Amino acid sequence: MNKIIECVPNFSEGRDKAKIDKIVEPFRGKTKVKLLDYSNDEDHNRMVVTVVGEPEPLKEALLEAIGIAVKLIDLNHHQGQHPRMGAVDVVPFIPIRNSSMEECIALSKEVGATIADLYKIPVFLYEKSATAPHRENLAAIRKGEFEGMEEKIKLPEWQPDFGPAERHPTAGVVAVGARMPLVAYNINLNTPSVEIAHDIAKKIRFIGGGLRYCKAMGVELKDRGISQVSINMTDFTKTALYRAFEMVRIEARRYGVSIVGSEIIGLVPMEALIDTASYYLGLENFSMQQVLESRIME
Repeated sequence: MNKIIECVPNFSEGRDKAKIDKIVEPFRGKTKVKLLDYSNDEDHNRMVVTVVGEPEPLKEALLEAIGIAVKLIDLNHHQGQHPRMGAVDVVPFIPIRNSSMEECIALSKEVGATIADLYKIPVFLYEKSATAPHRENLAAIRKGEFEGMEEKIKLPEWQPDFGPAERHPTAGVVAVGARMPLVAYNINLNTPSVEIAHDIAKKIRFIGGGLRYCKAMGVELKDRGISQVSINMTDFTKTALYRAFEMVRIEARRYGVSIVGSEIIGLVPMEALIDTASYYLGLENFSMQQVLESRIME
């Protein structure tokens, strides 16, 4: 069977449909590459693309999309709720079928070197591909964002892994790496206060003493008049979605705030949802082997 690798590039454009369509186009109609999903958020001003394929065709489609994004996105004029440091902000590779983490790490380094060579953009390797412990966490690399990166990248400890030690004037920098499947999970609160959302995020994320495989931040959704705890679950097999949901609910009570809904951005492994459904339904000794679709795909 063929090797299948997933890639979930994040682009710093979530409002201009014409630009979004042009960036996504290289993933359409390609042999051995399949566009599974793409979702844009106007408040975050960001787009998340989910694509799978064999390593070489996937690489070619991705590099084409990155080239288009670099031409179309100028971060000097970009504003959004989500932190960003690059027109193409992050490019993670995830092993899916007949592929290993080691192969994804190798592919990430190959793609990173090519991005730097083709587009003269500084590239940082992160997560499993990181070349130093302080570069594993994407948040640490991104700290300071596009604006602060102009000076940060000149520091000895923040020299890029590939490309010039100088921020691209419009496209910034990019992080490329390999990681486990990540679930982008947002929980909405019935308050417009982003301060409350941020306080809750600080309590539930690992760095603040919260859940081990949880990253979180507060976001204001101006159009809806509410705020959001925006979460990345970095390993759903060890920190379940329902734990994040319940922890947000508990922490929100101290502010007299309640949850009004939640959302998943992009695709999610079935196992992550089954685990949460089992918890809320109180199912005993339930396993993925009892899921019809799971058995059909065997």
